[in-house]
Amino acid sequence: MTASIRQGLEAVSPLLGAVQAEDGAPIDVERVEGRLEAGRDEDGRGYIRYDRPVHFFRALSLWMRHSRGDAAFHLVETPKFDTNGVMVDASRNAVPTVAAVKTLLAHMALMGLNQLMLYTEDTFAVEEYPYFGYMRGRYTEAELRACDDYAYALGIEIVPCIQTLAHLTEALKWNYAGKLRDTSDILLVGAEETYEFIERTIRAASKPFRSDRIHIGMDEAHQLGLGRYLELNGYRKRFDMMNEHLKRVAAIAEAEGSTPMIWSDMYFRLGSKTGGYYDLDAVIPDDVVRDMPKNVQLVYWDYYHTDEAFYREFIRKHKAFGSMPVFAGGVWTWNGIAPNYGKTFDTTNAALAACKAEGVREVFATMWGDNGAETNLFAGLAGLQLFAEHGYADAVDAEALAARFETCSGGGKLSDFLALSRFDETPGVAAGNPKESNPSKFLLWQDVLIGLYDFNVRGLPMREHYAALVADMADAAERNGPWNRLFRFYLQLALALREKSDMGLRAKAAYDAGDRLRLRALADELEPLAESIDALRKLHRANWLADCKPFGWEALDIRYGGVLSRLETTRFRLLAFADGEVASVEELEAERLYYDAPWVMSAGTLGRGRYDRIVTAGTFSG
Repeated sequence: MTASIRQGLEAVSPLLGAVQAEDGAPIDVERVEGRLEAGRDEDGRGYIRYDRPVHFFRALSLWMRHSRGDAAFHLVETPKFDTNGVMVDASRNAVPTVAAVKTLLAHMALMGLNQLMLYTEDTFAVEEYPYFGYMRGRYTEAELRACDDYAYALGIEIVPCIQTLAHLTEALKWNYAGKLRDTSDILLVGAEETYEFIERTIRAASKPFRSDRIHIGMDEAHQLGLGRYLELNGYRKRFDMMNEHLKRVAAIAEAEGSTPMIWSDMYFRLGSKTGGYYDLDAVIPDDVVRDMPKNVQLVYWDYYHTDEAFYREFIRKHKAFGSMPVFAGGVWTWNGIAPNYGKTFDTTNAALAACKAEGVREVFATMWGDNGAETNLFAGLAGLQLFAEHGYADAVDAEALAARFETCSGGGKLSDFLALSRFDETPGVAAGNPKESNPSKFLLWQDVLIGLYDFNVRGLPMREHYAALVADMADAAERNGPWNRLFRFYLQLALALREKSDMGLRAKAAYDAGDRLRLRALADELEPLAESIDALRKLHRANWLADCKPFGWEALDIRYGGVLSRLETTRFRLLAFADGEVASVEELEAERLYYDAPWVMSAGTLGRGRYDRIVTAGTFSG
């Protein structure tokens, strides 16, 4: 056993409830190429045979689970992927602490996941640019190096993951970036200042890590060349711009000792008549493919399709570029306040089956944190376990998945984690929530007096739905070991939504009936509701500060503060009407309409919402 593995063993042993002792169960450990085995002989002596270091930790977790009792056993697994990992969003306010990253790495090792990317648009320090990541919780070089050292002991590679074209709104908003901007979120390609900036960011991002790879982003640059670049240079074919820019950036990465990978969508979008990524009719000119730098690997990201055949066809389209792509799926932590496991499981099962069939050897699961990172990253652990099990089996058995999760999570119950999907899989939402409805988000943040989503949930037993979740979350908060704190938050969320989900509808009905007594009674309900919301805020804060840097929490503090302030105003308005001080409540006079917006789909969903579009029909900022 190597010194590195001994160090890693100290990290994972507490999660397994294990200690090393002279009089403990004997386990022979042997490194054998191409093997992952765990077992115990008839004489009671254990053995673990492994190839890559991470396989040792997975084999150890298998051994611990199956060694209960005295029976002999022999387990053999064949890895389906060379790399199977996780990408954690550290750019949407929630920047995981070094301690949280280490916790995640330990669980990953037991699962058998061997790669981690921290998605950092501007949340890492670049000495030459003090405003880069300013007040955003950026990582220092020492912090990232500490993460890498810990990962190395567990057989996990940390690959830096940044942006070198678009998705840079936060980095480019300061005056230092004036000469770097094409649009508010896209770099000015062709400008020498841009490549000086990219060189410095690539150097800073890659320096803390042992990995010789780097993810340089370049996705969703929808307005490429259509801002300041257009004014300076006139219109150019964007295929040419992409290739020229990619060549420059890839050369910089190579000079810094890193082999780059990029998200592939811009090439497919530019080849599509509709600008869509997943357009099977997209045509990418042969000369564009030939002109792409050959040291760049494409990453095909897709968290949406549930048809294995689609994934297989799109993987083949990526192969046409001349190399095997990396596949990036998704653990749906970005839907709102709770994960969407229905969508996660349906897409992952189809996608990873296609990857295995098409010979893809590298995959990872993204865990985005869109619109404020309201969902704790550890709420997505069950999705990571699914990815891990696909990495060692042709198909995943549900019973085995649950057993593996309990072992690798340190005592978590898979059924309880999957139950978190019910916060959004409510009455009115199709089974599995395939269209990403997020009622728990819009019902929490929406205004009681305005009720922009009230029409969408009218007539649905939302109160009863969340009441049932109260009981289930209460049980979950007692039986999930280290994750009880997470379920205490979700218990409080269920309590709050039970009371708030129909409050606006009840107020509107009482007002339309001219029932001042009912409105007074509702006003009295608002004070305990405010106390419940504030208790939720404090539990949310406790979980955030346990796992993330404090920067970014201010955005959620302000959201909760908005709810509390508006509840006080609502009570003030209802009492004024009930007491005859005002002749009407204009907000309740207004007719409730269906929330009809481009991102709301009617069939099988109640709608989706971004915070600023949930809380007001007015202009939130700007």
